[in-house]
Amino acid sequence: MDTFDRISELLRKNKMTQADLARKTGISTGLISQWKNRSQNPSAEKLQKVAECFNVSVDYLLGNEQKEKPLVNNDEELTAYLEELKTRPEMKMLFNLAKGATKEDVEKAVKIVEAFLKKD
Repeated sequence: MDTFDRISELLRKNKMTQADLARKTGISTGLISQWKNRSQNPSAEKLQKVAECFNVSVDYLLGNEQKEKPLVNNDEELTAYLEELKTRPEMKMLFNLAKGATKEDVEKAVKIVEAFLKKD
């Protein structure tokens, strides 16, 4: 399995397209297509961006490490958020809606929710 095979597998697992990867990393779709066609190899800088996007190591992408990097979680606040997502379907629904949103979209949504909560 080569580097782009691993990237493709991560795209599939994360239900992302090459365009999604391009948006999240700032890498052009054309360059990602060149990787797919094996006409160009990703630079170390681009591999780092892809690795950060998927929370894996560059070594994993290069095939030097067999397993994906485990999610290390020592942050109590993050643990609380994860528990909310796990136990409250409505929170999971909000999170899923927000995944593709821009920072500005999220800020607008927060203002709407805050205004709604102040009415009650």
